Order: sequence, then C-alpha cells, then structure tokens
Amino acid sequence: MIRTSAIRATPFLYQPSTLRLSGTSFLNNASCRRTFISSAARCKDEALLNKDSHKKATEAHKQDMPGSSSAATSELTKPDAVSTVPREMHGDWVLFHPVYTPDELKQVEVLHRATKTFSDKLAYGLVKFTRASFDFVSRYKHVEGPPDPNMSLEQLRKAGYMLSDRQWLHRILFLESIAGVPGMVAATLRHLQSLRLMRRDSGWIHTCLEEAENERMHLMTFMTLRKPSIFFRALVLGAQGVFYNLFFLSYIFSPKTCHRFVGHLEEEAVLTYTRCIADLEAGRLPEWSNKPAPEIAIDYWRLPADAKLIDVLYAVRSDETTHRFVNHSLANLNPSTDVNPFALREPDMHTKGHKIAFDRSESAEYVKQSHELLQKKMQASHE
Repeated sequence: MIRTSAIRATPFLYQPSTLRLSGTSFLNNASCRRTFISSAARCKDEALLNKDSHKKATEAHKQDMPGSSSAATSELTKPDAVSTVPREMHGDWVLFHPVYTPDELKQVEVLHRATKTFSDKLAYGLVKFTRASFDFVSRYKHVEGPPDPNMSLEQLRKAGYMLSDRQWLHRILFLESIAGVPGMVAATLRHLQSLRLMRRDSGWIHTCLEEAENERMHLMTFMTLRKPSIFFRALVLGAQGVFYNLFFLSYIFSPKTCHRFVGHLEEEAVLTYTRCIADLEAGRLPEWSNKPAPEIAIDYWRLPADAKLIDVLYAVRSDETTHRFVNHSLANLNPSTDVNPFALREPDMHTKGHKIAFDRSESAEYVKQSHELLQKKMQASHE
C-alpha cells in the first residue's frame, strides 16, 4: 500500500453502494502506479488478462472442436489441488487486498502490543498458550543461535532447532487453514446483526470478509507446493470445527476481545514468517532457495513473472502485518457505534509496518482525512 499523498490522478469510478478509496499500488513496466479504485469495479489494468495469456487462451480454445463435450467442460472446470479454474484463465476476481511495492515489503517490524486490560491479557494468554502447544506438538524450538555451532543443518533439523521445508509447509498450511476463520465469523455475525437491526454496519463487514479471503488465498498459494495427507486434513477439520464455534460464541459476547485476540495472533504470524524468511535467506532452507513463485501468487500479488518463493513469503508477511494493524485498531473502537476507519482506504506499509495500531482518536482523524480525500476526488472528476 502507498501513501495517498503520492497518488497519481486516474479516472475515478463512483458507485455509491460500493465506493472504496484505496491506496493500493501495483507494478507496471517496472514503475509503481498509484490509483483509487472501487472494490466492486477493480482497476481494469489489474483485472484484464495480459496479451500473452489471452493469446494462449485463444489458441487453446481453437484446439477444441466446437460442440464437443470436452471443449465445453474445459471452459468450465479443471480439478486441481487449489483451483477448479481452467489453466488458461488468468486474472484476479477476488475482493480488495493490498498489493505492495518492493520498498513496502521491507518495512515490516516484529511488534507486540502491551496488554493493558483483563480482556487484553486473556486474549494474549490464549494466543501464547496456543503457540506453545503447537510448538510442542511440532517439536519446534526457536533459538537465536544454534546450541552447538558445529552442528550440521541435518542435525539441527533432527533436534528440532530448525524446520525442514516440509515442516515449514505443514506449519504454514495448518496456521492458514485456521487463520481464515475469525474474519468470516465476524463478518457473518455482523451481517446477521445488520439484518436484524435493519441498519448499515459502518463498514466492518467488508474488512472482515477481505481478511478471511486473504488468509484463504494464503492457504491456496501454499497448497500448490504440497498436497496434505488425509490425516493432516482430518486435524485441520477438527481444529477448524472447534475454533469456529469457540470464536463464534466469544464474538457474540465480546467482539473487542476477539479482535484483540486476532491482533495478537497476527503478531505471531508476522514473527513466524519473519523467521521463515530469515532461514531462507541464510541458506537454511536450500530446497526453497530458487523455487519459482506459484502462478496463483503471481496473479494475486501482481508479482513479476520471474518471482521466487521468497517474494511470496514477503508478500504474505505484509498481509499478516495488515491484519495485525487492522484488528488491533478495531479492538480499540466501540464495535456497536464506531465506523470502521479502513472501510474507504488503508494506510500503506510505511505506517502498518512500524505502528501496531491506531487508537480511537487516530481512527477518527483517519476517517476525516478519508472523507476529505474522497470529496476532492469527486470534485476533480466533475471538473
């Protein structure tokens, strides 16, 4: 994400029911373009297929005889580990999500919000207990330096001080399959509440849905690297069922505590991906050193065609940083009356990467600035 002060003027799409003011950036011909976009009508430059992929899709279509059942089927579905979309289909039909510049990817800091209230301490305690339990089960022992400098990489992995590529992948897949639950639960409950009360939700539903989908896309990305076993899927099924219902009940009674819990959970996610990146860059994950980025990741984060897996890890870590900032900020608000400050736009990573959250007064000021920018953009579009 980029700062709005650096945004270049582009045609503005105005739809009263879906308008979103965004600082999303994406790369085009090695230069960073800045644009305001609508969440319902994404920037055409981002969603349109490039000429090469369009040409390939056209050629592939011509190879199938018109009217044949195989041709019709190939246009609709292609079963895969993470997608039922034909291979010829490219593009992005997902909800709003940040696309980062190379500079933004390096702005992430490992931060922790100090607990102040009882609910804060409860949320953080649950996160730490969950992490400690997961580390114990997976036999992972993080240390700043190896216990014996003469130990080989194989010995460090066998002793549990370093994770192998397979262990990292299992860890990531399990965490991402659970991380997509809170946003969907929160969005569902707030959606139902909006229906019952017959009033608008002040922008919370959209942000929660975007978070849920973003976490799901993380899972879809790493699923391309390995297909989990039946046993692993059973573990995910059980954990997801328990966590969904517990979070559902908890959100009914205390939305603020739940958002704080997710904020602390994302702190751990940022730490996890930071350690994974450090291992990869230090040569402790040789299996991933030159591994190409999955095609789904290139489409989703607008990565260069020659992107590597390390670029994907940086993008995912930035996403987790966004969730950390957003959830801690939402936990500082009154969920019954306050407007979601990120409904129209989000800060770029220069803010989210170095700051743990907005307090309530900062959120109010941010909403005011968003409205002013929106008014200026609307006036410019009518001139």
